Amino acid sequence: MEWLSAENIVAVGTAVLGIVASAGIFWYERRVPRRKRIGYRVQMDNPIGDDVRSGRIGRRLGLFDEAPDMTDATLVLLRIENDGSQGIGRDDYTSPELHGLTAVFTDRVIRGVSVTQPTDSDHLMPHFTPERGFGYAGNTLRIPRVPLNHGEHFKLLVLLSGGDVGRDIRIVGGLHDGEVHPNRSATPDDATPLFSRASRLITIMLTFSVLTLATIVVARDDNPPPIGCAKGSLRVIGSTAFAPVMQDAAKKYERECEGASITVDAHGSTAGIRELDGAGTDAKKGSPAVLALSDGPKPADMPELTENRVALVVFALVVNDDVSLRNLTTADVRRLYRGEITDWKQLGGPDLPVHLVSRDANSGTRQVFQRRVLGRGEIANSSVDCVHKDDPTAKVIRCELDSTDQVLAEVAGLKGAVGYAELNVAEGAKGLHILSLDADAPSVEAIERGVSRYPYREIEYAYTYGRPAADSLASSFLAYVVKGNGEDVIRSYGHVPCYTPVGMKLCA
Repeated sequence: MEWLSAENIVAVGTAVLGIVASAGIFWYERRVPRRKRIGYRVQMDNPIGDDVRSGRIGRRLGLFDEAPDMTDATLVLLRIENDGSQGIGRDDYTSPELHGLTAVFTDRVIRGVSVTQPTDSDHLMPHFTPERGFGYAGNTLRIPRVPLNHGEHFKLLVLLSGGDVGRDIRIVGGLHDGEVHPNRSATPDDATPLFSRASRLITIMLTFSVLTLATIVVARDDNPPPIGCAKGSLRVIGSTAFAPVMQDAAKKYERECEGASITVDAHGSTAGIRELDGAGTDAKKGSPAVLALSDGPKPADMPELTENRVALVVFALVVNDDVSLRNLTTADVRRLYRGEITDWKQLGGPDLPVHLVSRDANSGTRQVFQRRVLGRGEIANSSVDCVHKDDPTAKVIRCELDSTDQVLAEVAGLKGAVGYAELNVAEGAKGLHILSLDADAPSVEAIERGVSRYPYREIEYAYTYGRPAADSLASSFLAYVVKGNGEDVIRSYGHVPCYTPVGMKLCA
């Protein structure tokens, strides 16, 4: 199946990696690690006097001129915030002192401090008292243990002298299970960056993923050979209903894999299963080059046969066009096949005798019909030609044929005839029409969508005797049909491949 090719798996994996990496970066920034964090940043550091050392000359009036030591004064606005994912309490600070954090202004002396905060954070102000450790000396500012909810902040406007603007400013302190760190944020005079660091990483990752996908699309071969081609000969036996699928799949495999020869020789599910079991028993060692298809599971007395679920197959009851009925209840069908209904007028149809056209005992289609619809076996065969009774005591005419095609041809040409076949084959037949069961029409699409409880359906199994060697043609062709390009052939015949998301549920 093409969507499960190696190239597509790599392509989808790369795309998923890009998305996961992008989401992971965003999540990591916001939530991981889930630690307490206090971030700080300098939002302003400006001279307020004739600070010739910094090369920035200002003008002052009033108290700035009268106050001592103001010739080289500077103003710093410091923002302190909880930028982690959890709230911070007073006990979360690790400082052994009364205060929680210490701001250090290199080569400058603190002359005064003012605390500001957002209008919705008035509850923070009572913490800024000398009793709580708030104060300064020299170049250090003691900041109290201020509890901060996620996203809360306060600001400190600090008047300094004795040093140049731009000198190092840092906050010292710690938190239990957390950290105090400088924020990389734009100050009022800085230009806001076009992209954050996380955005740049996400962009790079997505660009890499897109380029990788483009390379795969351009470089890949649109017609690669199946993975694990094998040479040799193989016989495919069993179900006649599934034989057309296997014939097309075999031809396609042979075209794509040189040196492979696959023969489809179908004579019924039961006959195929028995032949495979006999071939395996007669083989001296290993698994014979035989694959058996069966409409339904194998008998319990063949433990050496290994099953592989291939597809969900839908079957249908068909009647001659002269029978005007379009729907039968399950109870009506059971009465028909017990011989209790001899004329269609008993079910509200035309005055025509009933002719039951069945498959032989080796047929998987018949076994599915008996198991899924009748709940028992069919009555005895009473006619060879499907027209005349060979047993005069029989209640109704019933005959058995060897293949699906024979059943459809007989039903189409015999008035009053009813039979059963694969849905996709029956849909194309002329002279007959398909019956609904309990007002539920056979529909693969409805079954896939989960809106149909139509009972006449079964899993198609492929059996091998034991496990064939990994490099054998049997193993390679089986993988091709179940998981490879053979799935397209299965789908083209109206079946649901088991190795698809929907098929896995239906074939479970």
